[in-house]
Amino acid sequence: MNNIAHHPASFKDPSGFVFQKNNIFYRQINQTYKDDYDLLMSSGLYDELINKKYLLSHQEINENFTGSAERYKTILPEQLSFISYPYEWCFGQLKDAALLTLSIQKTAIAHGMILKDAAHFNVQFHNGKPVFIDTLSFEKYDSSQPWVAYRQFCECFLFPLYLQRYLRINVQKLMLTYPEGIPASITKELLPWKSNFNLGVGLHVSLQSTIKTGNNSGDYKGEFDQKKMLNLVNNLEESIKGCTIKKHTTTWSTYYDETIISQSYLSEKETIFLKLISLIEFKKVLDIGANDGFFSKVISEKATSVVSVDFDSHCINNLYAYTKKQKASNILPLCIDFSNPTPAIGFNNTERSSFLDRAQFDVLLGLALVHHLAISKNIPLQNIAESFQKIAKTVIVEFISKEDEKVQQLLQHRKDIFSNYNEVEFIKAFSKYFNMISTTNIPGTHRIMYLLSRKEN
Repeated sequence: MNNIAHHPASFKDPSGFVFQKNNIFYRQINQTYKDDYDLLMSSGLYDELINKKYLLSHQEINENFTGSAERYKTILPEQLSFISYPYEWCFGQLKDAALLTLSIQKTAIAHGMILKDAAHFNVQFHNGKPVFIDTLSFEKYDSSQPWVAYRQFCECFLFPLYLQRYLRINVQKLMLTYPEGIPASITKELLPWKSNFNLGVGLHVSLQSTIKTGNNSGDYKGEFDQKKMLNLVNNLEESIKGCTIKKHTTTWSTYYDETIISQSYLSEKETIFLKLISLIEFKKVLDIGANDGFFSKVISEKATSVVSVDFDSHCINNLYAYTKKQKASNILPLCIDFSNPTPAIGFNNTERSSFLDRAQFDVLLGLALVHHLAISKNIPLQNIAESFQKIAKTVIVEFISKEDEKVQQLLQHRKDIFSNYNEVEFIKAFSKYFNMISTTNIPGTHRIMYLLSRKEN
């Protein structure tokens, strides 16, 4: 069992668990799941899900790495480039993950199996699309029984989507508060009166909110044949597809069209940016404050993967729509506020790791970002530099002085207590952790682009 590390989120299912050996993730399948696993592989379900790219593929490994007598099989899944969580997804991502789960459910039923677990944590975004990652979530279908994961599906997918649709709020923080799914009772209390005209709300929210039970199936009594099951799944699918949000304009969602200081600035900045990235080698990139992903798209031409984060979910939703339309499979948009990034949660605070614990990249982009962190959020330059150096070995960062009109707008309605916000202090703070490789003034502005290389101890 040398070099074996059990994944801290994989301990609740007796069917098996995920573990890591030499930085590679494996999954052990226990004897208790033998019959269901054999049915998954022999029924044609696995092959169809793989062909449709619905399920993460795997190879069977002969070695018993854990030495466990409970082991039936060891599988090596296709490795993921970055783990994200549902409370970091935009509306479009959660909706696509929901539709994927329902498509898998229908496919499974056609092969004599069913999903026993419909949690949103079973989905990851891989190569630009949602993919189901839990091979052990399938069990033999009993056509006389209701779907045991129905309530779970609604709480994890349908209810958050309804809340965002009707309340026009970002539900990420609420999903973080209820990581196992937003309860029907909470959803019912939050939804406005007009939502009662929605048939899906009445069927899936109102009805469930009146049932006091911990059973996912809602304590359904009586026969529940395949026709009823498919009717339920189809109704959920129609409800999800019909759940849309109106295009909403924010200061940041129109940044490159209206808010940016000028198109000539953007052109000059892009020219400098292209020169800088031509000087370095990299694969994995983090773009903080990505907005609609302008520079994420530019650097994605050279990067293997780009994680683009912004606190504005509308920007991220727009970027996700772009990645789908353009098949930009190496860009992963996420809703993350870098001044208050996703914390570690779950049992022992280890089940779901923090964003910063997952953030290990070759390059970090911090363009038109530092002044917002330093002035809007009161984060000292020293702290920003220290945070950046923990994430990436190379940083491309833009410093914007107080003379800039956008910084002046930030200071317009507050006292200027930022005596240490200037280029000298910026260089001092970042030089503690980085070597200055390149410094370029953006013509016609009070803005400077820096290429930095992390100092290695």
